[in-house]
Amino acid sequence: MGFLAPLRIYIESLVHPSAQQDALTAARHRAFIAPRLLGSIVALASFPAYLIARGAPNALELIGFAWLIAPILIAYFLSRTGRYESAHVLSSLALAGLVTTVAMLTGGIASFAAIWLVVVPLEASLSASRRVVAIASTFALIAAGLLVLVSELELLPAPALGGYAGLATLGVVSAALYATGLALGTEALTRVSFWLLYAEEDRYRLLARNMTDVITRHRRDGAVLFVSPAAHSLFGCGVSELRGQGLFGRVHVADRPAYLTALGDAAALSESRSVEFRVRRECFDAEGRPAARFVWIEMRCRPLEQVGAHDRREVVAVLRDLTERKRQEQALEDARAEAERADARKSRFLATMSHELRTPLNAIIGFSDMLMHESALMLDAKRRNEYAGLINDSGQHLLAVINGVLDVSKIETDNFAITPEPFAPTSVIAASCDMLALHANEAGVALERVPTADLPEMNADKRALNQILLNLLSNAIRFTDRGGKVTIGARAEAGSITFVVEDNGVGMNDEDLARVGEPYFQARTTYDRRHGGTGLGLSIVKGLVRLHGGEIDIRSRLGAGTRVSVRLPLDCERAQPRKARTADAPIDVMHYLTAPAPNDCAALLLVHANPTQPIDIQVKKSA
Repeated sequence: MGFLAPLRIYIESLVHPSAQQDALTAARHRAFIAPRLLGSIVALASFPAYLIARGAPNALELIGFAWLIAPILIAYFLSRTGRYESAHVLSSLALAGLVTTVAMLTGGIASFAAIWLVVVPLEASLSASRRVVAIASTFALIAAGLLVLVSELELLPAPALGGYAGLATLGVVSAALYATGLALGTEALTRVSFWLLYAEEDRYRLLARNMTDVITRHRRDGAVLFVSPAAHSLFGCGVSELRGQGLFGRVHVADRPAYLTALGDAAALSESRSVEFRVRRECFDAEGRPAARFVWIEMRCRPLEQVGAHDRREVVAVLRDLTERKRQEQALEDARAEAERADARKSRFLATMSHELRTPLNAIIGFSDMLMHESALMLDAKRRNEYAGLINDSGQHLLAVINGVLDVSKIETDNFAITPEPFAPTSVIAASCDMLALHANEAGVALERVPTADLPEMNADKRALNQILLNLLSNAIRFTDRGGKVTIGARAEAGSITFVVEDNGVGMNDEDLARVGEPYFQARTTYDRRHGGTGLGLSIVKGLVRLHGGEIDIRSRLGAGTRVSVRLPLDCERAQPRKARTADAPIDVMHYLTAPAPNDCAALLLVHANPTQPIDIQVKKSA
């Protein structure tokens, strides 16, 4: 009914703010205020009509109508203070006082009004407080005792009204009706309490089922007493499997001490704790078979205050999946490490290039200055030719350094143009040996070709293959001591040819072998930079091999030499991972002099370390 809406709003506004925070408490306040306020106002409003119908009221009627003001005052008291129990005590006192007064005027303990003393504790039961019920019962007993006492002592005045039989019936009926109203009020409050509790539980149940975080309750020893339904998606198993020590059994062995310590501290120290640990999650592999993997979990736990002994204190925890965050942290750490390595490569590149460029430039400037002042130095033709030759050698060295930088730049940016053509690989091996024969002779190193059977013709970039073999042979000669030996050979395999360059030089240790082939990296062990170079040779080799769709395998042992095997397909146009680009794009050489060189063309190194065996590094094609 629409006309009751303003009345409900008004009653709601009378509820004290302290009671509006809880729905059940607010309902109790409304149930107390509404009947007293409305009943008293309606009764007082009918007083003029009662006077017209009955005439002048007697003393008993005046007392009854005067009492109607008390419920209004008590309702006002509750509305202003919010003291619910005190309001019930005042209401019980007012009712007991009215009943006692009416009973004394109408026969004492035998009065029709005496039955209303039973209603006093019943009304107090609506307060849901034992203390209020006890006080109201005390009021009723005191009133009954007072009525008995004054009746026995015959201290009561003469009855003001007659016809007590009818009044007694009226008293019993009215008391029964009032008690019925109290019972209905109690039932209504009970129903409201039940539905509020059900709604509260339903809200928490809905949250527990739909939130991604898992809520658990633990004993002090870590045993799980309760797990929210979200555990199925987090752990990949049923809730029942996590109860007891089920969750502990899934925690990674290395993380179990931290897990138990957090729960124990939360229970013993009554403080919140947070811990990160790994948990086994049930899942399925790519083929649909049951599998398991460890995921990172963050657990925030706090003590759950319980009524009872201290050693029975429990802990409530919230568990959250941290796997993605850990993956991001690891990615950031890898990026930071890569940035540090890039910075180190930049510093190493600048140091190496400054050495490689300064030495020949000093020679060029020095000897050219001497040639400019040949008259003052009285240089003969033989000395001039010698200086010119040194200048030419230094210039060739500078050209080789710049060409190496340009080659690495082109390879790493996929701008290195390869031109496949059919040719005999034996001729390339022979040409490479002939070009480095003088260099090997000057270094005191024997350069030998391993006799091979007739090799099939291959379709590849002849210039690139020649550069691969020259770089490998040059490195082998450079890192072989005088009196050592460098060999080169090749063998045909199914659909490919494998070129092998081997030396008995200084070799490499495990750490250097793992990084060999990085741009501008130079191994440093017992030979500690006794050998020149920019560190670009193997990087160029790896890039050229990748462009041909081949593979490189490096085996080395410190003090025992190095063996490099390069496998190239017979037809590189079919085997190369992607079509080589043309070299039309301009190359910014200064970028490589001022910025860390990228290593996206670096191959994947699979290291197999064994203290008693040579280290085998297989170089696979990079993605």
